[in-house]
Amino acid sequence: MGNARPSAVDALTPRSAAAQWLRSVEAVIGAVAAAILLALLALVIADVYLRYLFRSGLIGTEDLAIWLHVAMISIGAPLSLGSALAMRLDVFVKLLPERLLPATLALGDVFSVLTALILLFGGREIMSMLGGVSPTLGAPEWVRFGFLGAGGGLVLLVLFLQRISEGRLAGLVASSIAGAALYISVPETSIETVFPPSLFLALTAAVGVVLAAPLAHSFIAAAYVAIAFGSSLPEPAIVSTTVSGMSKFLLLAVPFFLLVGGLLTASGGADRLVQFAASMVGHRRAGLAQTTLLTSVLFSGTSGSSVANAAFGASTFQPELVKRGYPPAQAGAIIAATSILDNVIPPSIAFLILAAATNLSVGSLLVGGFLAGALMAVCLSIAIQLTVCQKVTQGRATRKERLQAAISAIPAFGLGLIVIAGIRFGIVTTTEAAALAALYTVGLAIWSGLGFTATYFAFQQAASEAAAIGLLIGAASPFAFLLAVDGVSVLVTQVVTLFGGSAIAVLILSNVILLIVGLVLDIGAAILLLGPILLPAAVTAGIDPIHFGVILVVNLMIHGLTPPLGVLIFVVSGVTKIPATLLFRAVIPYLVSLLLSLAIMCALAVIV
Repeated sequence: MGNARPSAVDALTPRSAAAQWLRSVEAVIGAVAAAILLALLALVIADVYLRYLFRSGLIGTEDLAIWLHVAMISIGAPLSLGSALAMRLDVFVKLLPERLLPATLALGDVFSVLTALILLFGGREIMSMLGGVSPTLGAPEWVRFGFLGAGGGLVLLVLFLQRISEGRLAGLVASSIAGAALYISVPETSIETVFPPSLFLALTAAVGVVLAAPLAHSFIAAAYVAIAFGSSLPEPAIVSTTVSGMSKFLLLAVPFFLLVGGLLTASGGADRLVQFAASMVGHRRAGLAQTTLLTSVLFSGTSGSSVANAAFGASTFQPELVKRGYPPAQAGAIIAATSILDNVIPPSIAFLILAAATNLSVGSLLVGGFLAGALMAVCLSIAIQLTVCQKVTQGRATRKERLQAAISAIPAFGLGLIVIAGIRFGIVTTTEAAALAALYTVGLAIWSGLGFTATYFAFQQAASEAAAIGLLIGAASPFAFLLAVDGVSVLVTQVVTLFGGSAIAVLILSNVILLIVGLVLDIGAAILLLGPILLPAAVTAGIDPIHFGVILVVNLMIHGLTPPLGVLIFVVSGVTKIPATLLFRAVIPYLVSLLLSLAIMCALAVIV
């Protein structure tokens, strides 16, 4: 017995064992999230089928879909902890000396630990307090809030496994103790101050952002800390407001559009769009760069995600651009700049978030996005023509070749017809159009021979990305609520009045605010927080709300190219391995052209 060899399990170190458990837990979570997304798609499609063919429907479909969406967000939220989906701003942390890094990362984890405890115990408290049964589903109302409580427990589990597998046990213990201490002490603390609680919420969230905590966790933890400064949102209300923020049927379009982009890329539909674009403009000077731009315009009608377009362009166009003589940094800058169009040209996830935050018409925003996207594309095309020195490297396509490329791309073009025509002419709602587009893309994937594994990973990726976006939307709701309670929107309107209250004053002030906030805040969070604040001032000044909404989205999307956050720059940098600093420098000419398009939009808002 004494000479028995240790088993493989006995030989595992705590780090390797934690890594194995982490992979298993994430695989299970991903499978459940993907299954919920599939169920959501089936549910919405079934309701559309019954309503339009049989003039009937399933009772409680919308409520059930919302509940499933909350469940998908709650269960899938831990998957973003170790990825770019966490929307961490780590640029400040990277500037610190190496010896300070472990302590700084541990401080950032305090926000995640505190958030997990708030969701876990706050959700449990709501479950014990809330009575009643959903009239349409016949299920207890507390179930929806229980999902988020379970999500908090999963966040803790995944965080613990990640830190142990990384060998950061000491930091994990310290952040756990600090997070638990804050959770216990904040409700017992009362700090008298003349300043509104939303100010301390913003300051605490800013600390979390600087410490590279996940953006959603920074918001939720900050809302809890604001209790000590007189916030009107106790712990159960924070969880309740978070759930309410993500409980909108319109937001179901987000995972469906993400699924469309993933399946279109995996099935080769995106490649056919590239071939069509190349046949149209590839023969010109800087033809491949112009092809990249045109592909972004075409791809914009399918995915609605600039991040997805940037990742696709970086892997598809970057090698070819470099091969044909483009400097690597310039090639990456072109890809990042053209990717902006994906969140402006419909379907746009950014416009969906804006509509959910302000109750603006989705259809009208999409029309405005078309016009704005066209103007931005023209400005980018001119900038590319002026900055690219490469000569023509591709012959002009014949009429037959163009026709063949167009026919090959017809299936992908069909998506635009489903989404835009369906929404604009009132045939289906935005969520239903997104579901039909997703079903259509599933059909394309099957027809192209895409295997089960690739299809499954497309569902899993879409569910994970949608969970991260959904959690951010929910996490921004307590912040938005406190801003409304503290009268920040009224204050902004008063400030605008001091500057004359004219449309020009509103546009200048709004753009300055957006340009500053966009430097350090994710576009989704900025829309959710600033949209309801700035829009009333714009309407008071006589600016068309749809036009202003388009300006707001375009302004914030431009920050995908600006330091320190520059998410599109970092996506391209991650795929191509080009240092982000070089890309930030190379993108300046294209950034100037986009700012010019923004200035034109603002001038038109004043003239019209």
